[in-house]
Amino acid sequence: MSDGITNILVAGIGGQGVMTATEILAQAAIAKGYDVKKTEVAGMAQRGGVVNSHLRFGRRVLSPVIPAGAAHVLLAFEAAEGLRWSKEVRPGGLVLINTSRLPPPVVSMGLYPYPQDPVAEMRAAGLRVQPFDASGIARELGEIKLINTIMLGAIADHLPFPAEDLKAQILSRFRARKPELAELNEKAFEAGRQGAKAAA
Repeated sequence: MSDGITNILVAGIGGQGVMTATEILAQAAIAKGYDVKKTEVAGMAQRGGVVNSHLRFGRRVLSPVIPAGAAHVLLAFEAAEGLRWSKEVRPGGLVLINTSRLPPPVVSMGLYPYPQDPVAEMRAAGLRVQPFDASGIARELGEIKLINTIMLGAIADHLPFPAEDLKAQILSRFRARKPELAELNEKAFEAGRQGAKAAA
């Protein structure tokens, strides 16, 4: 991050918590004193539609839009969406990808085919990819809505500030709004960290 700016592209399907995850990452960066810019919804954010968000933070950030091919990290909540946005990852960048398949409407309507092996295609393109089944982890924990916390756990060790600071941001959010879910989300966060590490 030679320019001092961290570029994170978050992509997935509406209803997976993409925008919430981006907001939590932004708040964590703000709490560390960074200048933060992020895009609002880009794409169809309703449940089932494709959605992505740009997050940029550093000493001084002028634009919320990540320049083409300049993302340091792609946080992909869904496999095909990860492949679709992988061209925006800079050389040496990282793709953290949920291997679970949730075909968007354009696939179920027959407009586009679903790629056979998104992870293999990204690796063939020379990208550093860490694939893990975030949806499976969420189901094991008993709540599919935990995917966004699991994905935040996955990216936690790839940020320019301690993973514990991101976890603290998540937990304070839940303790304020749904305190009964704080402990479960802490487990989800740590499970995401371990899932990403095992895939490295």
